[in-house]
Amino acid sequence: MKRMTALFSAALLSAGLMSATAHAQEDAAANASVSAEASVQAQDFSDAQLQQFADASQEIAVLSQEYTERLQAAEGEEAQQQVRVEANEEMVSVVEESGLEVDTFNAIGQAIQQDPELMKRVQEMAQS
Repeated sequence: MKRMTALFSAALLSAGLMSATAHAQEDAAANASVSAEASVQAQDFSDAQLQQFADASQEIAVLSQEYTERLQAAEGEEAQQQVRVEANEEMVSVVEESGLEVDTFNAIGQAIQQDPELMKRVQEMAQS
């Protein structure tokens, strides 16, 4: 159980990285409406979407660990930024290959942080 929680934590941190990049390009009003919309949609996720999230989260957790190590080894701000950009691109690719949009992935991530029952469902999906 601790391992799954760690995986999802890493995935959510990764999702936060993607989200931060995407949101940096939007204004504050758009961010507020996206967050509110994600909360409203929390109960509308299909089992297929939750399974896609679980699968992508596991891959992202592995990538996150790899890129965290590379980030720590990078020397200088420019090198670190290059690692961040590459990590972001890889994680976005994993999410899109899972069949989810990045916004949906992030919305599910936010929803499971707020809904322990939903988190449990996703953890069970990841284990099967």
